[in-house]
Amino acid sequence: MAIRAGRTGHASQSAAPGTGDTAAPGTGDTSAGQPEDRPPSRRTNARGWLRTPGTGQAQRWFFSGIWLIYLISPVADLFSGHHSVLWIACGLAITIAFSVIYVIIVCNSDRWPRQSRWGLVTIALLAALACVVYGKEWTPLWIYVSAATGMVLAASAYGRQTALYGVLAVGACYVFFSWLAHVQTAEFLAVLLPVILVGVAMIGFRMQIQLVHELEEARGTVAKLAAGEERLRLARDMHDLTGQSLSMITLKSELAAKRLSKLPASAELDAARGDLADIGRVSRQTLHDIREAVSGYRRPTLAIEAITARNALEAAGIRLDDDPALTLRSGTFDADAEAVLAWCLREAVTNVIRHSGAKTCRIRLVQHPGELSLEISDDGRGLTGQDASQPSGASQPSGAGLRGMSERLGTAGGRLSVGPGNPQSHGFKLTATVPVDHYDT
Repeated sequence: MAIRAGRTGHASQSAAPGTGDTAAPGTGDTSAGQPEDRPPSRRTNARGWLRTPGTGQAQRWFFSGIWLIYLISPVADLFSGHHSVLWIACGLAITIAFSVIYVIIVCNSDRWPRQSRWGLVTIALLAALACVVYGKEWTPLWIYVSAATGMVLAASAYGRQTALYGVLAVGACYVFFSWLAHVQTAEFLAVLLPVILVGVAMIGFRMQIQLVHELEEARGTVAKLAAGEERLRLARDMHDLTGQSLSMITLKSELAAKRLSKLPASAELDAARGDLADIGRVSRQTLHDIREAVSGYRRPTLAIEAITARNALEAAGIRLDDDPALTLRSGTFDADAEAVLAWCLREAVTNVIRHSGAKTCRIRLVQHPGELSLEISDDGRGLTGQDASQPSGASQPSGAGLRGMSERLGTAGGRLSVGPGNPQSHGFKLTATVPVDHYDT
């Protein structure tokens, strides 16, 4: 998906610095989509889908850094008048440090959220230092601080509202340092507007990137569901079309053999009966193989069970805190091990809905060396009755459902453990662990 980039009204002040995946101003990149049946291009990923904004790192660096060209004005001011070499060198050092940190945090706010927040504080301090030492020519630095604030805080766990408060705080800083530097009213107002609007625009841009990322994940989920539905349809067709015919062949061969047994014995009769027995044996084996194949097509997956669990929990009024790895890791390791974990997920969610009385359910897929663990915990009533007397992490849980899960895991070489949901013995936590090969991890 391409992001439209319009022309800016004021080159040095109303431009939105740091919009990493937008086109350069005036390029007229207005493509809003591309049919999926077109041949893959540089704008599509390996699956042929449109490239997700925020994933083109080279373009993001370029379009984030190009706006720093407007720092030429305050840098040029360093060389106007008679200033010492130290004065000029310090100003250049502030400019370089500010520019480098700004580009890094805008381009990597997703990958390094904590470091980006510290970088945001650093460029704010550099902007304040430049305004105090070098005067009013450096107040436009707060436009860049506002842009970085909108991108970094909106990308963090704090969300859009905190990012908006951050942009307003940057605006307040600009007002203070403009007053301190005795900026004229007209110039003050000309910069104040982009300080606020650029930050808000970056929040919206960041939200758009996040929505497109979620759309990309949803596409992957829909594709997996479609593939699962197609497998189920194929399994039904295979069973309905061939199962009945093979059963009829088996029945007819047995019936023909019984009729032949009433005829006088002869060598030809014995050969015919042997051939009929072979036909019956082959048809029974083929029917068995088809049923095995059908059961394989119906093997549950973590991706499908995670979606089913979400729908069931939401219908029961239980909030789900799930792990994206349930979908992302589905189909990437041993199918039998995944099927066992998917069965455990289904049974555990059913228990949460029926017995826990919980308000929240948390599901995590945790990787360990040579093992993969599915953790389901809730904040409900926790261990009761016989289960309550067992120590945390017991490997032989009671209850028919838990015993069934334990037996399934045992056949796959895994194990099941149960315990309280938190150290205060509140809630319930179930951990299903299966072995995985190193090349699956």
